[in-house]
Amino acid sequence: MRLLAIPLLLTAAWLSMPGNAMAQQSHDEAAARKPLEAYLRGHATGDAAYIRQAFLPTAHVEGIRDGKLLSWTADEYIAGFKGSPPADEGQRKRWIDSIDISGNAAMARVTLDYPAGTFTDYFVLLKVDGEWKIANKVWARREKPANP
Repeated sequence: MRLLAIPLLLTAAWLSMPGNAMAQQSHDEAAARKPLEAYLRGHATGDAAYIRQAFLPTAHVEGIRDGKLLSWTADEYIAGFKGSPPADEGQRKRWIDSIDISGNAAMARVTLDYPAGTFTDYFVLLKVDGEWKIANKVWARREKPANP
């Protein structure tokens, strides 16, 4: 009887592992959303503290504007947040499209839908000392046609 119990216990332990992995993935996804949500709050409020909370101090932000590469350190990017919401905040929408996690690294995509254009932000996140932070961001902007 004892010999039969060991394989049954091992099988039960093995079957429970995928559930544990799924629970950990769900926990990590919720934790990885925190800096992204802080980033979105920073955009909505203009409060640099939310943006600083979201990014690693060593992060970089890069994108193309008017055909030219823009590249900022985290501090340079954060300095652009002046503490008040945009005048057209009521017309702006923002959301997290996706998060892909592998161990202590992740990628995420966020959409910022504004009256004059739509931004797609791509993030690289890193879990440092148990906390997810944005390590880098690149963005692309698509202009919307002007209303006649």
